[in-house]
Amino acid sequence: MTTSIILLTHNQLELTQACIESIRAYTPPSPYELIVVDNASTDGTVGWLKKQPDIRLIANSENVGFPRGCNQGMRLATGGRLLLLNNDTVVTPRWLEQLTACLESDERIGAVGPVTNQASYYTAVQAPYSGREEMLAFAEGYNRSDPSKWEERAKLIGYCLLLRREAYETVGELDERYSPGNFEDDDYCIRLRLAGYRLMLCADTFIHHEGSAAFRQDIKRYQQTIKRNAVQFVEKWGYSPNVFDIHHDMIGWIDEPRETPLRILELNCGGGVTLLELKDRYPNTELFGIERSPHAAELASLVASVTVGDPEFARLTEPPGSFDYILFGASLEQHAKPIELVRQYVPYLKDDGKLIARVANLSHYSVIRNLLRGEWSGYEDHSPLRYYTFSSLTRMMQMSGVHHLEYKGITNGKPPPRDEHWIREMARREGESMIDYWMSTHFLIKGYLTSLSPGVPNSPGYPRLKRLIRRLEWKIDPIRTTEEIAALFRAGEAQLLDAARVIERAVTDQEEAARKLARLLCERGIAESETQTIRALLGGKTDA
Repeated sequence: MTTSIILLTHNQLELTQACIESIRAYTPPSPYELIVVDNASTDGTVGWLKKQPDIRLIANSENVGFPRGCNQGMRLATGGRLLLLNNDTVVTPRWLEQLTACLESDERIGAVGPVTNQASYYTAVQAPYSGREEMLAFAEGYNRSDPSKWEERAKLIGYCLLLRREAYETVGELDERYSPGNFEDDDYCIRLRLAGYRLMLCADTFIHHEGSAAFRQDIKRYQQTIKRNAVQFVEKWGYSPNVFDIHHDMIGWIDEPRETPLRILELNCGGGVTLLELKDRYPNTELFGIERSPHAAELASLVASVTVGDPEFARLTEPPGSFDYILFGASLEQHAKPIELVRQYVPYLKDDGKLIARVANLSHYSVIRNLLRGEWSGYEDHSPLRYYTFSSLTRMMQMSGVHHLEYKGITNGKPPPRDEHWIREMARREGESMIDYWMSTHFLIKGYLTSLSPGVPNSPGYPRLKRLIRRLEWKIDPIRTTEEIAALFRAGEAQLLDAARVIERAVTDQEEAARKLARLLCERGIAESETQTIRALLGGKTDA
């Protein structure tokens, strides 16, 4: 099957020559055609292209932009596969064979792309080379076909995009409203996914990319185009391009074996891209989301069971005690009553479940500095309803009933020397321990319902023990209740850790319940020391 490689050019003859030479050198002799669409170059590019016998050339008299130029090339293409390629790339050994292997591995895959040294949306890898020779040596070692490195993505970047012709014919052309370029690939990926196709990043395949070389020639115009096309995107789809943001920081705090069958709920899940990343990492996971935008929820529903609505008012179909993790993301900033929001969702956690949230830090040094200057009017990237410092976040979680917390500060690297000096001067007054807080742009918080060995699973008899301890507390049929509790322990279906977790979470008078249960267990010879058993039931020391 022929692959049609479609290359756009506008000046930059040397880059174009390097790209085409690499295609000739590293693309297999199996049929491919090379189509070049030139957007009114003035540096001799067209003259050089006309001399190349293996190139089908479209020479535009004006610069029609990237989307329209690509559409011209795709209309001319005859191949069963279409490959859009920037002229500021250099392809590498086995690049096309490996991309094709992924594309053809499943007819549901509509498009694939490689990784590179410089690109957006989590497609860049560490590539320690300097110069063409070192780059090719790096790629020679890197490019080894490995399906385990194929990742399903919500979006691919258009610098190198291999399309199945059937997908192209189903979805149609790039949307030319985004000319001269930017966001047309975001748009196209949404359309592919809504048409039922999957997108795959081939992390086993590397090519070199100079990175928006054409746009960098006029930075101001480039920035204006980005801003204008972002507005075009929102007008078309009804949600921000930020719908593609993957919350890797929250994902990194889910530390479970890969094959663990997890159940995860994300509030304000956007287009479901974080959930999709979780599915790649934990393939046996059941995913759920809540999203207020019905348009974004349509995307998220491709990977998860999604409830449309504001998290405050959404009605989950899952019963309480259903989830191993609930991801709050920025929800705590976006709701006027965060305490009520946390209280609303905590019952949906399993007894050993965890909630993870991410909030901007109001005590970041830049905020303090600008406030002192009378300049700060809010965060640049979002407008929350609630603002948090470390102390206020802790207090809010405790008032919500979540007392067992872990924190992690997120920084943006080392500050400029002038700001670093300012921070040190502040620390002389307030103490060195404050530096970490001031440096953190955001806080991640993980909340546990229990502090008792959170990594240890409950025993099989835990649900029954929970009901029985409640009956014991409420003095319901005490003789029968005590006998059933004793039988659970004798059968090895319940342990002191299980009882301690029940008392910590589900009992009103914890000390009284611990005394009753300790007396019961000692009287029946299940435990030896009533004092040590009480301590274990109240403090999690299971050596009684």
